[in-house]
Amino acid sequence: MAVDAPVEVTTTPITSSVTLVSSASPKVGAVLEASFEELLEDPRVSASTAVEYISSRANTTSCIYIYDLAEQVGFGTLTKIWSKTQEGTSPVVDLQTRAGAGLSLVGRLSEGTSSDTANGAVLTAFTSPQGLSLMAPALSYLPPATALSRLVVQVPNITPAGETFTLSPTLANFATVLPILPENIVILASATSQETVHFTQLSYQLSSSHVIHIFDHFGSSRESGHATIPLPAKDYGNVSVSEAIQRAGYSCFEYAGDPEAHTVVLSLNGPLAVAAKAIAYKNRRGFAAVSVNVLRPWDEAALRSVLPATVKIVHVLDDVPNTTTKGPLYIDVFSTLLDSVDPPIVHSHRVTPSQTQVYVSSKDSFRTFLATLVPELEDPVPSIMKKMMFFSTPNTTLSNLPSLVEGTLSTSRSLSSRLSIDHDVFSRRGGITASRILLAPKSSLDSGDIPIPIVLPYDEHTSGEVDFLAILDQTILKTHSILKYAKPRSPLLIVTSWTAEELFSNLPVQVANLILERGLRLFIINVTDVAEKLIGGTGQSQDVISNIVAYLAFMRMYLSGAATEENVLTLAIGSYGESMDDIELAKLNSETWDALEEVLITHPPAEDRSVELREFESNAIAIETDEGDTIVNGARLSSWHDAAKHLLFPTIFSPPTESTDEEFPQDPSLRPELPERTFLVTCTVNRRLTPKEYDRNVFHLEFDTSGTGLKYAIGEALGVHGWNDHQEVTDFCEWYGVNPKRLVTIPVPGSEDKHHTRTVFQALQQQIDLFGRPPKSFYTDLAAYATSKADKYSLQFIGSAEGSSTFKKMGEKDTATFADVLKLYPSARPGIEVLCGLIGDIKPRHYSIASAQSVVGNRVDLLVVTVDWFTPSGSPRYGQCTRYLAGLQIGQKVTVSIKPSVMKLPPNDTQPLIMAGLGTGAAPFRAFLQHKALLRSQGKAIGPVYYYFGSRHQSQEYLYGEEIEAFILDGIISRAGLAFSRDGPPGAKKVYIQHLMLEDAQDLARMLKHEQGVFYLCGPTWPVPDMYEALCGALEKYQGLSKDEAGEYLEGLKEEERYVLEVY
Repeated sequence: MAVDAPVEVTTTPITSSVTLVSSASPKVGAVLEASFEELLEDPRVSASTAVEYISSRANTTSCIYIYDLAEQVGFGTLTKIWSKTQEGTSPVVDLQTRAGAGLSLVGRLSEGTSSDTANGAVLTAFTSPQGLSLMAPALSYLPPATALSRLVVQVPNITPAGETFTLSPTLANFATVLPILPENIVILASATSQETVHFTQLSYQLSSSHVIHIFDHFGSSRESGHATIPLPAKDYGNVSVSEAIQRAGYSCFEYAGDPEAHTVVLSLNGPLAVAAKAIAYKNRRGFAAVSVNVLRPWDEAALRSVLPATVKIVHVLDDVPNTTTKGPLYIDVFSTLLDSVDPPIVHSHRVTPSQTQVYVSSKDSFRTFLATLVPELEDPVPSIMKKMMFFSTPNTTLSNLPSLVEGTLSTSRSLSSRLSIDHDVFSRRGGITASRILLAPKSSLDSGDIPIPIVLPYDEHTSGEVDFLAILDQTILKTHSILKYAKPRSPLLIVTSWTAEELFSNLPVQVANLILERGLRLFIINVTDVAEKLIGGTGQSQDVISNIVAYLAFMRMYLSGAATEENVLTLAIGSYGESMDDIELAKLNSETWDALEEVLITHPPAEDRSVELREFESNAIAIETDEGDTIVNGARLSSWHDAAKHLLFPTIFSPPTESTDEEFPQDPSLRPELPERTFLVTCTVNRRLTPKEYDRNVFHLEFDTSGTGLKYAIGEALGVHGWNDHQEVTDFCEWYGVNPKRLVTIPVPGSEDKHHTRTVFQALQQQIDLFGRPPKSFYTDLAAYATSKADKYSLQFIGSAEGSSTFKKMGEKDTATFADVLKLYPSARPGIEVLCGLIGDIKPRHYSIASAQSVVGNRVDLLVVTVDWFTPSGSPRYGQCTRYLAGLQIGQKVTVSIKPSVMKLPPNDTQPLIMAGLGTGAAPFRAFLQHKALLRSQGKAIGPVYYYFGSRHQSQEYLYGEEIEAFILDGIISRAGLAFSRDGPPGAKKVYIQHLMLEDAQDLARMLKHEQGVFYLCGPTWPVPDMYEALCGALEKYQGLSKDEAGEYLEGLKEEERYVLEVY
């Protein structure tokens, strides 16, 4: 190995005003400080950034919904930052992508259901192609668009694919949902930076349409180096979509190539469509390409008019998930051309995601494919184009060098320079960054700019395409196969702290061999040494000097034999002035000139140091904020080491949620508006216990709780979240004049910013207490919506203090519901969303659990009686929840929750129990008895159990009678007092359970006074005074207490939880 003296170079002056060390892309704040025209003229601003800028303006849209999948492909982050820091930006709502995504958007725009409709709302959504596929079914509910109420969806066309999440421009996800999108949605597709800016502006000016705009976020739109101009100021809103596109300077179908072509390739506008048009422009011999700019509405006449009569074959390229899926674009083209006078043959080419990846990662593979359709196609990339690559690691001193270089080159009026930056966070801990720069005379780009990934892909089988390759982190040489991108005999710059000898000893053998085989001119420089020599120490000043040194080394090598020390100095002064940090640039240039060494490798290493080198794959997009934070794929990282974790586990970077160790955590999609923990159980038994001819329907329910994690203690209550009656809701919707299938967005109770969306019917049946009793405030609130003076005054009167008696009559006697009040005062008819807010939610009804989980396992039982009555006018009334429960079918799902209860068993199993249950008040005591029987079966001692039960007729309403008799026979129940008040002979005095308690007064007094006995009463409130008197009398008679002392003693038992009432 030999080390030559520094090479002699000359240079051509180029000026630049790029700022060192900071990113060459303008900072977030700087973007908003510029005018719109200045922003577009700045080549450092990518088209994707311009899309966010246009879409986020308050005069463009009223609200921006950013789905997580958009941020995960690097789109939407800037908008969120702007909304928090800058005026003139619309508010942002974060949304998670799941099945049904888009319902909240539809709900806000649905006619008659949203205040946004009346006030005017142009909503914007950011999502990815995958997110759009999940959103599509919900969009079928969109109401017709108006100038004041419409939806614009911006879709960056880029999708993670494969095991390493390599970024791809495939639209395969979209193919399966396009047929179900409604006809009232315009679908625009853009590919070049200029198209992207114009189509974004146009999407907000098509004032009578909902719009989906798909743009190339894979290639052109993320590149810097494109200066664009705004959309011409014209009327685009009062004409057809086709006319609007023409006024913007485009057409629904863009044709390029031979005007008399016989073979045409047609595809949706995107990076491959741009490449196809460039190839067709270069090869005009019978070949042309057509890109589809407007996919919906599909303009058959426009397609026929753009195809010349000479066309014999049309090849349609369709992105599809697999080869068995028929492409929707082919169907549109085939049906359009079928009725032509001399229809061409239409061939379908189904492009799967894996095939798309081949086209964008393998040099010339797409042109090779097209050559199977039209032979001998020339490369459209001008041979004079220069290609450069820089490899570095993120957040290092020189990570912004490629941006500085491109910024300098972009100032030339005759040159076109473009930069694309990609990151790989899987193949190396902490990530690796690749930057590609294309440089060509503007005069050579007649066919337009082909996206950088098509011109210079990360091709693992490349034979060398790059004219200049720079390695800015020496360690990459030992981990990645990157020197293969260098063209034979091209210059290679390695920024390293190694000496030439150390570099040679550290190179893997295959890297050294490749340098030899291709005759690469290898240069090394230690920029840190140069900076320390000139400025000393560390910090930002040293970083600045290091970047200048690297920049000057690049310019000297890039200009090669045309460079001289004097000309490079002139270039540096034009860029940075006479000095930098008090160091004269002449001194800095001289030191750089001396420090740059060319290393000649004459033979491979003696020892075999071959290692497995990894490939670079683009799988991450990074955004730098003003605060210096790095956001990769939507995740704000503490370090680049987190980036791969975010790709694998994106949920760990989502907003934090409360952690849980539960085996069955709360399902967030199950009644999200409810504050309590809910469970979805299944009805397995619904059995009537009373005879059908009996006037009271008492029924027994069993629910399967398997897999829900529902646990309950003995005596607790089950909260049932019941539904309103199906037919009553249907009748109300018809009377109110609202479409039950319309979507309504309702705030989640207790939350200021959370909403959930469902159909009007679902809301009125499952959530809104439409058939409940209104409070007094409802009348006052409703009066504001009455258009009739009589209705307004009546409602105001009932809601006032003077109307108390009328309110009481309507509530207690007439039992008027919310729906009744609306029908009584029909001119008061607020929008359905407002009405839902006025009424409020159905409250859960709680029922004592009639089972012990220790006995029944994954099951919960209820004992319920149907509540029904007639109003004074003869109208039937029903208890909302008991009606719902009575109608449950086997297998039906029910949302439930658990409520603690005062009905608890005492801590000592031998304490006496005195249980008094009236009617369905027997429910908790069934659970008590089941548990006592279990204890007895386990050989454990239990105390005496006195069970009192009361109902009207033993033959009809002896609830769980067979079980009670079995408990008596087994000795679980020590004493049973059964009172059936209507079973006595006519005229006889009715017997209630308090009468039977008097018969046992001596035992009851003893157990309560001396044996730590516990008394329970469950049922209606009316017998409470009689029960109280019976117990007080027993204590007076058999324990020698006075009446007052007996009362005080019972009050004391309440404090000890030994006198327990659960009455209603």
